[in-house]
Amino acid sequence: MTIIIRQEKVEDINDVYHVVQKAFEKVDYSDHDEHNLVNRLRHSTKFIPELSLVAEYENKIVGHILFTEITVDGHTLIALAPVAVLPEMQGKGIGKLLITEGHKIATQLGYKSSIVLGHDKYYPKFGYKKASQYGIEAPFEVAEANFMAVELMDGALSDVHGVVEYAKEFFEE
Repeated sequence: MTIIIRQEKVEDINDVYHVVQKAFEKVDYSDHDEHNLVNRLRHSTKFIPELSLVAEYENKIVGHILFTEITVDGHTLIALAPVAVLPEMQGKGIGKLLITEGHKIATQLGYKSSIVLGHDKYYPKFGYKKASQYGIEAPFEVAEANFMAVELMDGALSDVHGVVEYAKEFFEE
């Protein structure tokens, strides 16, 4: 199975909307608004076009990942939110490809660390650890195990402590 990971294009927007909506449709821990969140974040000052990636299989978009800028105590980091793969394509390593390529591009762009609110059994595979270990907190109530951070460069979080400031679009409807 050949999966192509590439930067999202304007003509991909409708397909990405569908992929993200389908991916979270039946997920218990979701507010089922991720597809609208992606659209809002595209218009944010925190949007990073190079970190809005799609996964293509047989010329069809089957996955998407988005990283946006956040700040913690004056430091600029990125937040992974969301990563989505069509339900029928899940379990084939597409999410892994999206996350790995996203981390690689982020590092090339100079971002040193990433935050994620996600499944505590999945994200540690990519180096994510409890954000609390770095003294980083969520700006909302969340289980400690599900709020995680990863250093994309060694020691990147050694002097970063405080509450994450997300793009305002995360909190709009």
